[in-house]
Amino acid sequence: MNDRKPQAPSAAHALSARTLAHYEQRAEQFRTGTRDHDVSQNIAALLRHIEGNPPFTVLDFGCGPGRDLKALMSLGHSPIGLDGSAAFAAMARADTGCEVWHQDFLALDLPGGNFDGIFANASLFHVPTQELPRVLRQLHAALKPGGVLFSSNPHGRNEEGWNGERYGAYHDLAAWRRYLSAAGFKELEHYYRPAGLPRERQPWLASVWRRSS
Repeated sequence: MNDRKPQAPSAAHALSARTLAHYEQRAEQFRTGTRDHDVSQNIAALLRHIEGNPPFTVLDFGCGPGRDLKALMSLGHSPIGLDGSAAFAAMARADTGCEVWHQDFLALDLPGGNFDGIFANASLFHVPTQELPRVLRQLHAALKPGGVLFSSNPHGRNEEGWNGERYGAYHDLAAWRRYLSAAGFKELEHYYRPAGLPRERQPWLASVWRRSS
């Protein structure tokens, strides 16, 4: 797996379309398989760094069927979902009653300075590396000054390519820091998941960042 070559914009969108087609075809299976995943550690990591008084306006970036929208609502916040899969967006709206935007990650249309926090749990790794700086700048612009971005991605050795029918980019911590810093974010913390296991059994890198400029 290593397709790290410059792609024309149309090629990058084709990668995204094929990945989204995979999720569209397996939307109900994915909802069933992830319904009971516990990401409370990640939600807490985002919320503890947001400054000001709650409730907070949070963009659940890659909200899927809406599991984490429900969790954020139960904590008294005001989440908005976003997903590139029409099936997931429909599921999330129906299950939560939240506003959910159907937007491809490579064709975002986000309001500026709108969010206290952005929760990108298991989503940004689907962005091809050459498109990542642009997407991160868009997320940066969508946050209020001092707003907080949480991300959790499967980490690797900076390779990218196809994992079945899903395209992914697997950055190490040093590379991820470079991309986020270049986009105007300041690191607040990072950790590996699941907690309590040896590093070789912790496939997820979670990190928290503040809009610094």
